[in-house]
Amino acid sequence: MTHAAALPDELVALAAASFRYFAEEVNPGNGLIPDSSHRGASSSIAAVGFALSAYPVAVERGFLPRRQAAALALAALDWFRRSPQGEAPDATGYRGFYYHFLDMKSGRRAGGCEVSTMDTAILLAGALAAAAYFDGGQPEERDLREHAEALYRRADWCWAMAGTDAVALGWRPEDGFLPYQWRGYDEALILYVLGLGSPTHPLPRASYAAWTAGLRWKKIYGHELVYAGPLFVHQFSQIWLDLAGVQDDFMRGKGIDYFENSRRAVLVQQEYAIRNPRRFAGYGEHCWGLTASDGPGPAVRRIGGVLRRFYAYHARGAPFGLDDGTVAPWAAVASLPFAPEVVLPTIGALHRTVPEARTGYGFLSSFNRTFPNAAARRGRGRGAGWVSPDHYGLSQGPMVLMIENHLSGLIWRLARRSPFLVAGLERAGFRGGWLQDS
Repeated sequence: MTHAAALPDELVALAAASFRYFAEEVNPGNGLIPDSSHRGASSSIAAVGFALSAYPVAVERGFLPRRQAAALALAALDWFRRSPQGEAPDATGYRGFYYHFLDMKSGRRAGGCEVSTMDTAILLAGALAAAAYFDGGQPEERDLREHAEALYRRADWCWAMAGTDAVALGWRPEDGFLPYQWRGYDEALILYVLGLGSPTHPLPRASYAAWTAGLRWKKIYGHELVYAGPLFVHQFSQIWLDLAGVQDDFMRGKGIDYFENSRRAVLVQQEYAIRNPRRFAGYGEHCWGLTASDGPGPAVRRIGGVLRRFYAYHARGAPFGLDDGTVAPWAAVASLPFAPEVVLPTIGALHRTVPEARTGYGFLSSFNRTFPNAAARRGRGRGAGWVSPDHYGLSQGPMVLMIENHLSGLIWRLARRSPFLVAGLERAGFRGGWLQDS
């Protein structure tokens, strides 16, 4: 990136490259999207949710014709509506929720994974965004909207609470519910809003109080905020939810909103990279971004006299989370709406300084300048050390969607049009901003 006047066009070019992953990796027969570009990868239902949200961007920006985008969205929604639900270990889902990973061809459970409440929430958020956008009278767009609402209405949120006061992370037919619930500041804000807004199986209001009871307010580098180390926690729900000026009871008590909270989280990450307390190579003002991403490990290397441990795919965070020197460009890009004055120079610097971290699909998952490339067992790094060989649907989607939210607010506007999301926000106690006028 060069000068300010070129930034919008260059951002659209980055979004176009990032979206190409969905357009080229999709199974057009069932709309499923692979978790990653790694050969033989299963489908991630969250990646499908991001794709459903990204199809409107593709139409608006000319990446795909409207009819083709609607057909891909309809293929996915039709498949999920028809897919087998039940306790059979090879079903697609149960009680309106879906297995985290599905076979790309058959659409059935892959690898003994769990029915994932959070990944289902991302899938449903994408379905509602697509339904809000594809509002035409053509049969395929009418069917698309009908399928999206039917899928949302089918999710049994009360069952997902597993007899507790909060939503469980998941369920397996072999051993029942996972022993943990979504509590405290995490990516599940969108999950609770969807569950609270359900017209068929709504979560009780107390479930949201159980989530907020675990929020941790900290002061870090002079910034006060609800803390979460990985940036995706601050980003995922706000891909759909426009929370600038909209507050729940907790944030009203603190005098800010979750949008401002995310801006502060970005500034904390940048300051952490500038201070670089663990002395990793490359960290600085325009090289930061710790989040869930691929990594060069598992490995242990002695580098410059320091014994360092490196990890594979992991949720990295700052300043208190796991950090092994791995930077995820997508973490910066998806922060664009929160702090453009910080993110735009960072995107430009990453384009210039780590060209090997880009392909025709835009930025790869991550890179690590500390990990010596000569010792890498995998990856494609050269001068920058290790570089992930793969793209992930969970990083491609947020880049497309948050670039568009920064440029036009499209996904936020679509979400505002969903009566279910509006109802969920209101039942959670959110007030103010655009919600006050809806």
